[in-house]
Amino acid sequence: MPTATTNGDKRILDSLTTAVLVLEEGLKISYFNPAAESLFETSMTRSQGQMFDDILIDSEDALKTLHAAAENGQSYTRREAEFVLASGSRLTVDYSVTPTNLDPVELLVEIQPRDRLLRISREEDIISQQETTRILVRGMAHEIKNPLGGIRGAAQLLDRELNDDGQREYTQVIIDEADRLRSLVDRMLGPNKALKLAETNVHEVLERVGTLLEAESKGRLLFRRDYDPSIPEFPGDKEQLIQAFLNIARNAMEAAFENQTGHRDEAPPTITFRTRALRQFTIGNRRHRLVCRVDVIDNGPGIPPDLLQNIFYPMISGRASGTGLGLSITQSIIGQHRGLVECESEPGRTDFIIFLPLEETP
Repeated sequence: MPTATTNGDKRILDSLTTAVLVLEEGLKISYFNPAAESLFETSMTRSQGQMFDDILIDSEDALKTLHAAAENGQSYTRREAEFVLASGSRLTVDYSVTPTNLDPVELLVEIQPRDRLLRISREEDIISQQETTRILVRGMAHEIKNPLGGIRGAAQLLDRELNDDGQREYTQVIIDEADRLRSLVDRMLGPNKALKLAETNVHEVLERVGTLLEAESKGRLLFRRDYDPSIPEFPGDKEQLIQAFLNIARNAMEAAFENQTGHRDEAPPTITFRTRALRQFTIGNRRHRLVCRVDVIDNGPGIPPDLLQNIFYPMISGRASGTGLGLSITQSIIGQHRGLVECESEPGRTDFIIFLPLEETP
C-alpha cells in the first residue's frame, strides 16, 4: 500500500468511479483502485510493482507528462488523450497528474474515460430501441395471429367437407403454411417463459456451446479459450443462456467458414471465447458492482458497417439463408438477465461482447 494513502483514504478511493493510480519513483505502480482495475483490464494484485508502461503501450505523451510531473513537482492535466492498453484496446480519456509532497515523490493519477460516457449514451439508445422494437413486434404479432387463426380454422372446416384427396391437399398446404407463419411470429417474440434462476457458471455455459459447435463443425473449427477463473457463479437461467450464446457462436462459426479460400497458408476458422470480470461497471444507466464480460470473437470476413447497426433487429440477416432472429432472441435473453450485447467488427475480426451483471437480478 503506498505511503501516500491511509486506510481511510483507501476506502474513499476504492468507492470512486474515477480511475485512480499511485505511481512510485520511476513510474512503478503502487496502487490501483477498482475503477482503474476495470479501466486497464487488470488487477491490483497483478499490476502492483510493475512499470506503468507495462500496461500502457504506445502512449509516449502520457509517459512524458508523468516524468515531467515527477521532475518538476507540477500538476498536469490532459484532455482527450489516447491510451493504448497491452491488450490492444484504445481509450480516449481526460487525466490529471498531481505530485505528492513525500520524499521520494509519488504521483497521484486521476483518469476519467471519455469512452464510458459515450458508451453509456449509446447503450441507453440501444436499450430504448430494443424496447420500442419489442412493443412494435408484439403489436404486429397480435395483428397477424388473429387472422391466421381464422384462416387455419376455415381451412380445417373446408378440409372436412371435401371428398377429393387432390383438393384436400390444397387445404393442407394452407394449414401447414398458417402453422409456419405462427411459429415464425412466436420466434420473433422471443422467449416468453419466465427465467428459472439458479446459480450458474458462465464457463460451463460456454463449454456446452463449444461442445455443440465442435460436433456441428466435425472438428474443423479451432476453439481458443481465455477464461478468467475468478468470475463467480451468478443467478441465471442456464438453458436460456446456452441458447443465447449458441446463437452468437453459431453465427461466428458460419462467418469463420465463409472466410476460407482454400489456401494452404491461411489461418483455420477460429472462434475465441474470452471472459473478464469488470468492477463498478455501468450497463445503460445502472451501475453494477461486478459484471462478467464475455467476448465471442471470430476471424470471419466481418460485418458491413451499414448492417452492423441493425443486426439486433428482427428479420435482419447478412446471409441469404438466415432468418434474422437469432441475434434478436439473444439480445432478449441477455436483456432479461439485465445485461447487454454489443458488436465490434472489422475485416478478419468480429467481436460480440456480452455484459452480464453478477449480482441478484431484481
